[in-house]
Amino acid sequence: MSAPAAPAEQARPTATEAVIDGLPPGPRGPRAFQTLAMMTRQRAYLLRARQRYGPMFSLHVAALGQLVVVSDPVLTKRTFTADPKTLHAGTASPLRRVLGDNSLLGIDEDRHLEQRRLLLPPFKGQRMKAYEPLIERIAIEEVERFPVGTPFPTARAFQRITLRAILVAVFGATGTRLQQLEELLPPWTELGQHLSRFPKAQRDLGPWSPWGRFLRMRARVDAILDELIDVARRDDALAERTDVLALMVQATHVDGSPMTNAEIRDQLCTMLAAGHETTAHTLSWAVERLRRNPAALERLVAEVDAGGHEYRDATIREIQRMRPVVGFSGRFTRKPFELGGYRIPTGVMIGLSASLTHFDSGLFPEPFRFRPERFLDVRPDTYAWIPFGGGIRRCIGATFAHMELDVVLRVLLERLELVPTTDPDERMHFKGVAWSPADGGVAVFRRRSGRPRVAAPAPEVAAPAPA
Repeated sequence: MSAPAAPAEQARPTATEAVIDGLPPGPRGPRAFQTLAMMTRQRAYLLRARQRYGPMFSLHVAALGQLVVVSDPVLTKRTFTADPKTLHAGTASPLRRVLGDNSLLGIDEDRHLEQRRLLLPPFKGQRMKAYEPLIERIAIEEVERFPVGTPFPTARAFQRITLRAILVAVFGATGTRLQQLEELLPPWTELGQHLSRFPKAQRDLGPWSPWGRFLRMRARVDAILDELIDVARRDDALAERTDVLALMVQATHVDGSPMTNAEIRDQLCTMLAAGHETTAHTLSWAVERLRRNPAALERLVAEVDAGGHEYRDATIREIQRMRPVVGFSGRFTRKPFELGGYRIPTGVMIGLSASLTHFDSGLFPEPFRFRPERFLDVRPDTYAWIPFGGGIRRCIGATFAHMELDVVLRVLLERLELVPTTDPDERMHFKGVAWSPADGGVAVFRRRSGRPRVAAPAPEVAAPAPA
């Protein structure tokens, strides 16, 4: 399969053409209408706007203010590679207060680069291989409980898989603390997603107010994380552990100082928020897409039975193209920034839109068709396929997420038969940060005869003993 056609360079101002100071044109409806459209029917609204205004246009959205939407890979590359002193992503992020002052998603410039340097090593290379048997065991235990012969919303089950995977592989949680975090974190992340949309609601008016409840839940989470950090610092076998928390405890800043508890806590919560529900939603979308594309499903099952993975790898990328869970990567102008013939003023959010870019027929022929073949033997273009963002702020957990998606999808197809359907596509539901299938990724399963039904042996992954 040939690679998608390279995007044509957007026309840039020549020496005789003046750069326009201000924002590109866009829909002129009231802010309330634009906000509602973005929350309820985002892709259709954006596609119509692009058809009328081109690959760069302006919106006015509550909580974000002026938003310049970009969908051309040339402009996306310029934005992703801009000077971090000119474009920020953290200080203006709606997630900053939710995740903490040290969160990788809420900081910029040198501080961001330093934290990224500390956090990136655990998510590269052979360390991912150490986590695969752990993910497999967790997935098998959950998949074996899936009901058969009846419609089943898969979202919650996938969330349990991805939550436990992060808590064990990243947090190093075991025993009672693992159980406590599994109870606390889902309602905390759910509430945090909703509150991130409403900055004015982020006021502590007591334990019964939404923000007050959120802060008290976070305090309970922090207390358990402090216990995990303390156990790690006192662990004589710390150097042999492979969980990310253990590696963070051993990491040092450029000046030789260790990461503080507050830094570790905020980064752990960031990894959870960025990697738990997003991966679970992608798995739910995988079920939703595959049931409606039986030819692709049949080919996937045959490949699983043969022990292959190339088509599964391409399928994961195609699911993320058609149903990106996070629709935008945002950059906030700290200084005027020239882009696409406009000098965008300070104080404006630039939104790099996966929802639009992934449906550009010049980049992906027949963009509304589910065609994993487009990614066979082809690496997606860095600035045309952007489910994980890009530039120096590309998601550090992208490799972990892809590995997890691959393992869980393989386990599912090995053990269960996914029954195709002619039902209409599930609608996209906005949860505050991520987009999920509105009905929860409904599936009907049948048991596969002759396939394994027992959990794999416990993996050799070093983790702390319960304290």
